[in-house]
Amino acid sequence: MQQRVSLNTLGVKSLARARQFYDALGWQVSNEDQAEEIVAYDLPHMTLCLYPLENLAADTGLALADTQTQTQTHTQTQCPRFALAYNVETVDQVAALLEQAVACGGRLIKPAEAAFWGGTSGYFTDPDGTLWEVAHNPHAPLSATGSFQWNGAKN
Repeated sequence: MQQRVSLNTLGVKSLARARQFYDALGWQVSNEDQAEEIVAYDLPHMTLCLYPLENLAADTGLALADTQTQTQTHTQTQCPRFALAYNVETVDQVAALLEQAVACGGRLIKPAEAAFWGGTSGYFTDPDGTLWEVAHNPHAPLSATGSFQWNGAKN
């Protein structure tokens, strides 16, 4: 695994409210055609996504926790409010990287499988429960240096 993060995905209660906040800060949406489902802001070398929290929970298969009653110790059966993503160049690399993460002490949350958006992804957590997505997105190839942008990285 190369030392990089492709996406930071924030699970949000209200996609419209979250987008309004980031738009008001002057950020520019990179995926206007999909922004009713997920909002992407391309940043230098990565993308910040806003995604409905209930969709993040459904995608991972983890239960949506009630943050009002959640304790300081996060259980690995509850969906956290954010996920880091690591994009790879090929479909086969998704499963291989998930296996590597488990071999290093991580926990497999969701095995590599075809995603509704046309790519392949799976999830693991690190030993502290930080959620990572490993994905291959044929619609947004990585640059020669591994940089990711929602609409395809520029070299």
